[in-house]
Amino acid sequence: MKGPVITNDKVETVLDKKFIRVFDLQYAEGAHYFDATRRPLENIVATKSEEEFKKMLPDAVSCVVIIELPGKEPQLLLSYEYRYPAGRFLLSVPAGLMDPEDRDEADPIATTAIREIHEETGIVVDTKRDSVSVINPLLFSTPGMTDESNALVQVILRMDNLDEMNQEGCEGPECFNGFSLVTKDEAREILKKGVDENGHFYSVYTWAALMYFVTDMWK
Repeated sequence: MKGPVITNDKVETVLDKKFIRVFDLQYAEGAHYFDATRRPLENIVATKSEEEFKKMLPDAVSCVVIIELPGKEPQLLLSYEYRYPAGRFLLSVPAGLMDPEDRDEADPIATTAIREIHEETGIVVDTKRDSVSVINPLLFSTPGMTDESNALVQVILRMDNLDEMNQEGCEGPECFNGFSLVTKDEAREILKKGVDENGHFYSVYTWAALMYFVTDMWK
């Protein structure tokens, strides 16, 4: 079955801010669907051709970061980041938007992941010691209301200690409240409860990281 065809001339701008835009997708005569997006009009997903759709880069990258320390079982690295729409600190994975400069690199997704991990954890990924690989190149967050997307990346850090870990690299509105290093058993418990140690819900990307970790798909 062929769905509605949305063209740029049938899209009206409702809101246009630096980090968020809202467009009215007029997919049929008198029929409207609103799209919240980070993309400018010329780059929204709804109007892309099939070829463009299959080649597009994500808006952001979310990282499944696993730390291997001597004499310890592997741990999943999470943190508590303040999420303004939720109004509180949520258990989160290292993540962030893909910068324009990242898009010009040979591997934009890996470049973004490495930069965001350094900014949010203080850890410098060593590509000779550590490993970085793409789990999924693009996942839509909530395609019923937005075309926002993330790549999901696996990063294994093989470190001697955690001395360089810090949250001093946050930029702009970013606000953090500590790290959470969880073992497989602890991750499984968080999944069972559906909330973190504070009784707070978490994002779908945190859920994906926990599942990826406990099912050993990273090995």
